[in-house]
Amino acid sequence: MGKQSKSIIAVIFFIALVFSLQAQSGYKWMAGINGGAIIYQGDLTPSSLGSYKTASPVLGFSIARIMSPYFAIRGNAAFGKLKGDDAAYDNPAWRKSRALNFSTPVTELSAQLLWNPFGNNSNDLGMRLTPYLFAGAGVSFINVSRDYSQMDTTIFSFNSKTQVGLQQDAAVTPPRSLFVLPVGAGLSCSLGSRWSLNYELNFRYTFNDYLDGFSYTANPNQNDYYHSHTVGLHYRFGGNGGDGADKLGCPIMKY
Repeated sequence: MGKQSKSIIAVIFFIALVFSLQAQSGYKWMAGINGGAIIYQGDLTPSSLGSYKTASPVLGFSIARIMSPYFAIRGNAAFGKLKGDDAAYDNPAWRKSRALNFSTPVTELSAQLLWNPFGNNSNDLGMRLTPYLFAGAGVSFINVSRDYSQMDTTIFSFNSKTQVGLQQDAAVTPPRSLFVLPVGAGLSCSLGSRWSLNYELNFRYTFNDYLDGFSYTANPNQNDYYHSHTVGLHYRFGGNGGDGADKLGCPIMKY
C-alpha cells in the first residue's frame, strides 16, 4: 500500500473519530426488526444477480448505538435459508441435465458501521426520506445439504470434467461457518421523531466457494455470495431526542 493510500485511510478514520466523539444531541439508540427475501449468488444460477427463483424469507433484528448525527455502530442478527437449483433454469439447457441443488439454513451475526451523509441519525432534520450506507464484518453459521442425484450421466459421463470435479467436491466437507463482509445501502422513511420505516439492500462477501457445497463441479475460480432485500421498522430511544433540543440545549428549528 502506497503512502498516498495510507494517508487517505488515516484521514477517513480521523474524520470518523471526530464525528463519533463530538457532543451528541438526539437519541442514543436505535432498535429494529426487518423481514424480506434472501438470495443465493453462486455456481447454480446463470445470473450474476443471484437466484431469485429460489429466494427465501429472512428475518432480522438489530440494535444500534448512535455515535453522532452521521455515524452509528449496529449489531445485527439475521435468520433465513439459502437455496439454489440448476433445474430451475431453462437457459442454458445443460443446467436441467446437470441438476445440482442445495439448501442451507443461515444464522448471521454481524457488526456494521452506518454512515448517514445528511447527519440525520436522530431523525431531527424534518427530512421524510434519508439514504444511508453501511459496511461491517460478521459470521454466518450454515449447514449445507447438497444433492447431485438427479444429474443426467448420459450427458455428464464418468470421465467428464463435471464428474471429475464432483468427485473432488464429494471429498470436501462444506464449512459450518463463514466469515462474511456485509456491505449495503438503505433508505429511511420517517414516521415521526422516534419511528422510521427502512428498506435495505445488503450484499455479503463470503471468500468461500462452498456455500452451495460445489466448487470444482462448476466454477472453482469464483466464490459464492448472497444478498437480501428487507423492509424494517426502527425505533429510536435514549438521550434527549424526544426533548426537541439541539447540542446547545436550544429548541430545534424546522422549516
